[in-house]
Order: sequence, then C-alpha cells, then structure tokens
Amino acid sequence: MELIKNLQWRYAVKKYTDERVSENKIDQIIESVNLSASSCGIQPYRLIVVTNPEVREKLSLGSFNSQILDSSHLLVFAGFKNISSEYIADYVAMMEEQRALEAATLNSLKDAVTSFFATQTPEQHAVWSAKQAYIGLGTALIAAAELKVDATPMEGFDPELFNKVLGLSEKNLHASVIIALGYRDAANDYLASMPKVRLPINEFSSRIN
Repeated sequence: MELIKNLQWRYAVKKYTDERVSENKIDQIIESVNLSASSCGIQPYRLIVVTNPEVREKLSLGSFNSQILDSSHLLVFAGFKNISSEYIADYVAMMEEQRALEAATLNSLKDAVTSFFATQTPEQHAVWSAKQAYIGLGTALIAAAELKVDATPMEGFDPELFNKVLGLSEKNLHASVIIALGYRDAANDYLASMPKVRLPINEFSSRIN
C-alpha cells in the first residue's frame, strides 16, 4: 500500500528550504480537505492559505515555531464560533441543489441539526467546530504526504493574534490549528534522518472479535 510508505516518509518538519510548493499541489491539498469528512456533513470550519510574508511575520510573533514564517505556505484551519440556523438552512439547500433533489426534501435533516445546535452554547459550537477542523488537518497531512510535500501541524501559536491579524472574529471564525507546507531542509533538520518512532501495532491497537 503506497499510502503506508508515504506516511512512513512524513514527519513534522522543523526546518524548511526556500523551495516553493507549486500552486497545483496546494490546490490538490485544499481540494482534499474540502472532501474531508465532517459531522453532519456541514463543514463548520474554513481554510485560509497564507503566503504574504508581511502577514506571516506578524503571525509568527511570540511563537517558537519558525515554520510559520519559513515554510512555503501556511494553512490556517478556522472553526466557526457559532453555528446558526441560517447557515444550516443554506447548507442543506445546497445539498438539495447539488443532489438534484426537490426543495424541502431534506427538511428532516435540517430540523434535526438545527435542533441539536439550538441546545448548545456558542462556546460549545466553537469547541465542536475546532474538533471538526482537526479531521481536515488529518486529511491535509495525508494529502501532502501523497504529493511528497512536507508538513508541520502546529498548536504552538497565539490564536488570538491569528484571529486579529487575519480578521477571523468578524467572519464568525477562530483559529483552531495550523499547518506549514514546504520541503524539508534535510541538512539542518535534526529529525530528517531519524527513524520514525511508533508503538508496535499489537500494543497500539486491539481487537474485539
């Protein structure tokens, strides 16, 4: 299985070269994330691709992760702060349109999802959305490995700084997790030549037959 080889190849890169990732590969990674699973299928997060060096310099302030500034591209996964009934209605209407269904065919789905989120607080919405963003994060890591693009998933950043610099709060978003993309600087990254360390499969997993 080629996927296993690619996942054995990938690691969280610490040092990047200045080689740029092609926009074609970035587009494929973005499309992969867009195709990723999400609970209720409503995609409660957005993906922001940041290449502007001045913006990235602002985002890197106070962070120990130099990859924010030094990589080719920075992907910001931003979860919704609040999941409104209007958003759910619009999304379900889009589902009906894309599946060539008559309007109101999916009203039972719309009502069930709306009712569920009506019982939740905005804080719970934000936590739930961030968890969904992490599913997209996993998809991005796998897609990047398939394309032999190096990646670094990161939580070590100032989310409030990201929210401010990128104007996320005004868009009902909050920075949840980020990924740097680029190509490893094998000569200066101490992890580049190290074997991948993982638990033995029989210790990591178990079966109930």
